[in-house]
Amino acid sequence: MHPARPGLIDFPRPDGSLCQGHFAHASADRPGVVVLQEWWGLNPQICSVVDRFAAAGFNALAPDLFRGRVTQDPDEASHMMNGLDFAGATFQDIRGAVAYLQKIGSGPVAVMGFCMGGALTVASAVHLPEVAAAVCFYGIPPRDFADPAQIRIPFQGHFATRDTWCTPAAAGALEQAMRGAGAQPEIHHYEAAHGFFNATRPQVYDPAQAELAWTRTLAFLERHLYSPADA
Repeated sequence: MHPARPGLIDFPRPDGSLCQGHFAHASADRPGVVVLQEWWGLNPQICSVVDRFAAAGFNALAPDLFRGRVTQDPDEASHMMNGLDFAGATFQDIRGAVAYLQKIGSGPVAVMGFCMGGALTVASAVHLPEVAAAVCFYGIPPRDFADPAQIRIPFQGHFATRDTWCTPAAAGALEQAMRGAGAQPEIHHYEAAHGFFNATRPQVYDPAQAELAWTRTLAFLERHLYSPADA
């Protein structure tokens, strides 16, 4: 770990280069969760989600997809997201994070994320067969990059009814695509705005809905990452 930043580690990507990320260790006999950031970057709020997963019994790692860049300005965040190599993030950073958690823990590894990270969660569920389950918070990628109809793993989605970015119509299309392909996703809708889980954004944060979504997330991951013998 980096002494200047508790929890910050380097982990290898498949191409052999290193990626940094915020890591929290629960136990060597626990499954893992990769946490994917919003377009604001790997900020303290995302790190707190990682720590919260560890407290709940999951080894957790959030790869730093923006390489140290963090912002609170929406225009800058949009610029950083639009400049991200989504394929590289999926096949290198996220795949490397999954492999790291598989190595240091025991059991399957899930991917979850918010906004931009939710879109990358869908991409990971489509493209990374080593991912065991996925939890998406209000983010959907372009279908030409990752078609939800191709998801074959347990999938849980959390969407907001007042979301003008990841709209109810977009969430409905994702669910319809998955069900049309024979999948049975667990989809939840909340009377809230985009970003309702983020406690650092009081203009959209909804503590009751956020707690409900967190409870559902933990129940879903415990159900799909622990074998019956471990339950």
